[in-house]
Amino acid sequence: AGSKLREVFDKINNLLSGKPVQTEGQAVSVTQHPQGLEFVCYKLAEKFVKHGEGEVSFHHDSAFPIAVVLSGIWELHPRVGDIFLAHLHKKCPYSVPFYPARKEGTSMEEYQRMLGYEVHDSKVEEQDHFLKRMSGMIRLYAAIIQLRWPYGNKQGAHPHGLSYGWRWLAQMLNLEPLADVTAMLLLDFLEVCGNALVKQYGIQFWKTMFFIQKSYIPRIEAVTSSGQMGCLSRLKNFMQKCLQAEEIPLPKGILTPSFWRT
Repeated sequence: AGSKLREVFDKINNLLSGKPVQTEGQAVSVTQHPQGLEFVCYKLAEKFVKHGEGEVSFHHDSAFPIAVVLSGIWELHPRVGDIFLAHLHKKCPYSVPFYPARKEGTSMEEYQRMLGYEVHDSKVEEQDHFLKRMSGMIRLYAAIIQLRWPYGNKQGAHPHGLSYGWRWLAQMLNLEPLADVTAMLLLDFLEVCGNALVKQYGIQFWKTMFFIQKSYIPRIEAVTSSGQMGCLSRLKNFMQKCLQAEEIPLPKGILTPSFWRT
């Protein structure tokens, strides 16, 4: 509910602003320790990324309430936004976007960690689980860049707005595609913020969509084996529907004005 989200936002904002906040029966304040504020910014940013790779990866709709709170906090407390991006880029290098290359002397285990895989006791996580986590983080990022906290001061620009999404997309299309990963990331990103990008960039955005369909998808196909076609098929279907209809649908779960009255 909108009222619940406001409570969460106010509590986080009060904590970061140095006011005492009640938690587990006691009042805590960042002023209680010289590094209190820095610690809270770090842990909060880390928590938002964990929401992306956990909650959002399983419940796509949850990207929007989480993103709108982070967007508002980022506006008032830029340090949280900076640290959030650092955590996000480390956990999901594709959010830069960046495909790390294996350097000489780097062990396979270390390289897999650089690619975003979780490695425990030399055991690498399953590909499906890896893709799900990356998907959740990209969806959260795509939601953040288009949302603003509705009760904030709208005078300034969005701290990390749609221009960053436009840049992400352009840089993504300049990279050589990877099997599985590239198709999934593009689909997640376009499903979540394609509608907002169309409104902002119009004809330029449609030119990019045509480029993806005509030139980039064949390049993804060239590196994709028959067993990895799932994400690619979904991307092709999505592109075809959008280009035929000449519109990108609003993402499922977007927060409508009526949400804030709940």
